[in-house]
Amino acid sequence: MLRSTDLLDKLLSHPQRAGRVTHVESMAARAGRTGRWPDWVDPLVRERYEACGIAAPWLHQVEAATLAWNGRSVIVATGTASGKSMAYLLPALSAARAGRRRGGTTLYISPTKALAADQLRAVDELGVPDVVATTYDGDTPSELRTMARNHATYLLTNPDMLHRSMLPGHHRWAGFLRSLRFVVVDECHEYRGVFGSHVAQVLRRLRRICAGYGSTPTFILASATTADPAATAGQLTGLEAAAVTDDASPKGALSFLLWEPPFRPGDAGADAEKAGRRSVLAETADLLADLVIADARSVAFVRSRRASETVAGLARATLRAVDPELPERVASYRAGYLAHERRALEAALQDGRLLGVAATTALELGVDVSGLDAVLIAGWPGTLASLWQQAGRAGRAGRDALAVLIASDDPLDSYVVHHPEAVFSRPIEATVLDPSNPYVLAPHLCAAAAERSLSDADVDLFGPTTSGVLDTLVSEGLLRRRGDRHPRWHWTRRDRPADLADLRGSGGLVTLVEPETGRVLGTVDEVRAHSGAHPGAVYVHQGETYVVQSLDLEAGVALVQREAPDYTTSAQEVSALRIVAESDSRMGRHARLVLGDVEVTSQVVGYTKRLLGSGEIIGSEPLDLPERHLRTRSVWWTLPDDAITGAGVDEADAAGAAHAAEHASIGMLPLIASCDRWDVGGLSTVRHAETGLLTVFVHDGHPGGAGFAERGYRAAAEWLGMTRRTVAECPCERGCPSCVQSPKCGNGNEPLDKAGAIRLLDVVLE
Repeated sequence: MLRSTDLLDKLLSHPQRAGRVTHVESMAARAGRTGRWPDWVDPLVRERYEACGIAAPWLHQVEAATLAWNGRSVIVATGTASGKSMAYLLPALSAARAGRRRGGTTLYISPTKALAADQLRAVDELGVPDVVATTYDGDTPSELRTMARNHATYLLTNPDMLHRSMLPGHHRWAGFLRSLRFVVVDECHEYRGVFGSHVAQVLRRLRRICAGYGSTPTFILASATTADPAATAGQLTGLEAAAVTDDASPKGALSFLLWEPPFRPGDAGADAEKAGRRSVLAETADLLADLVIADARSVAFVRSRRASETVAGLARATLRAVDPELPERVASYRAGYLAHERRALEAALQDGRLLGVAATTALELGVDVSGLDAVLIAGWPGTLASLWQQAGRAGRAGRDALAVLIASDDPLDSYVVHHPEAVFSRPIEATVLDPSNPYVLAPHLCAAAAERSLSDADVDLFGPTTSGVLDTLVSEGLLRRRGDRHPRWHWTRRDRPADLADLRGSGGLVTLVEPETGRVLGTVDEVRAHSGAHPGAVYVHQGETYVVQSLDLEAGVALVQREAPDYTTSAQEVSALRIVAESDSRMGRHARLVLGDVEVTSQVVGYTKRLLGSGEIIGSEPLDLPERHLRTRSVWWTLPDDAITGAGVDEADAAGAAHAAEHASIGMLPLIASCDRWDVGGLSTVRHAETGLLTVFVHDGHPGGAGFAERGYRAAAEWLGMTRRTVAECPCERGCPSCVQSPKCGNGNEPLDKAGAIRLLDVVLE
């Protein structure tokens, strides 16, 4: 059996890797603590678990399952591979054994189809008699949908299907909903920001419809370790829930490395900002190839679809020179693949045909890959909760394992690998969501009114902003109010109100099609299509490279042609920002810090081409895409002219200083709020039209806000203090991607003044 020390020696065997490991955290193994099988567990359910080698459940499984069986909503928040599924399967399967009417049904909700499919496999493998389990998602054929409605006792779905199909068509689900006893919300830490706010309202709509059929289901939520899980459960469901957090499962020893790629040759010291450090994807691909050569089952988690293809492709190229058969044991796994492609990859992971996988978070969420020897994490994954969720995939069978966080060229990553306390001594973030956001609430009130007319009794269910939003919907003609003493609100239109709410904030989907063959390659959300599927964009799918020929946003189609360019593309974007209203503010010695509403206008105006490998810019092309308008929440700070001069920042350098401070602040916000830098945006100006002062904005990237800017406002001293330290401690002289350059800057990272940014932040922090 491979040991983590053997793998560590393998990764560090190359002399040029000396100094890349900035910290090693050794985590000791932990023994498990078991409890007795509860008396209420159906004997056949217990028998099937014992046949699978489970002699007794862990204590946290017993506690959570018993609370749920007794009708108490509960959230079990323990580590990855701690057996959270048994906590909800014991009551769900025991109830299903008694049938729909006597025992009740269970609705299982997961954020991804892959996770639901994996959970169904687990239930099928248990083989408990009289349990009718099936998935209900976009891949389910019509005949199975009919069977699910009429006979299922354990139904696995996702929030999108619940929102768009089950709730609008609840009359067809009357028998299932009338008997609904348990609602399982798996991986609930994923429901944060705007997505989490939408899901919270979908769950309130579910509770309301169930009440109409006479059922009051108990909610069982499963989460990775998170701050204040009971509060998270309450925000999501609107119900009080008990929290089970004492993890009694065993765990193997884990060696956790923080790893920083080197500067590119010739780029150390003063020249670092010219090219920065070696690409995190190239570094990850090298490490993945080494692990495959060592016969170590490994997953490399990356941040994007394109990155998964890139890492898998680079690793295969390296392995081809070692053994012609090894490249076949490496693959990418990401969202956007078609159903049969996902199922084939999942099967290959289960039976060991694949040894190395480059995966997005589509694989992070619970797909059971047993016995991984190592996990590579290419760049900060957005939150501590996600970091531990991904690292926890290593050593799932209780074996010793290795986890490596590889820093990308990003301020937050640079901070984390040089401040290990930010990973190993900080509490997990609280989940940030705001179900009362009017942009979120309004479409769900319309959907709820179409499902069953709203009454005064529903106002408390949907939250404190409901009355005001109802008045707005009536004035806009979307709802009609009838009655004075006991009013009811009705949906007025023929179209589907569910189409008003985009749960995942994608703004619709764009399908990528190869016109010569008619082959559908996959999908990308409309917002990302502006920057990743525009005409001329390079698109990678399963190792094959395509160039986008045309993009029709109205039709939701991008036509692509297979090519092999020697460059990648990145979009250029311009934006403007208008202040709508201030909701809170406070003064420092010189700076004024504000929280409020803003309107952001942005437009992709072109793209640049960068050579593969070197990253050298070889050209740029203009684009004519439509403007996008976003009304959202922002935190911003202003400085008067005398404070800027007093800080030693010349007028000519002020724009670069503010721009650099903006980039670094955006990069560091994810360490304070449960988001990543792609969830937020920003703008800086020496003299904003409305403030009349130097102003730096950091705003949420979703309509109405997602709570991230507000979290930054509340924790401004900590957030901006870490930002200042990151910029000051970076070894470059003029600014590099590890401190003040941004990968999504629409101005090509010009102008930037690193030294000026430090001086401005010093004044703000006073």
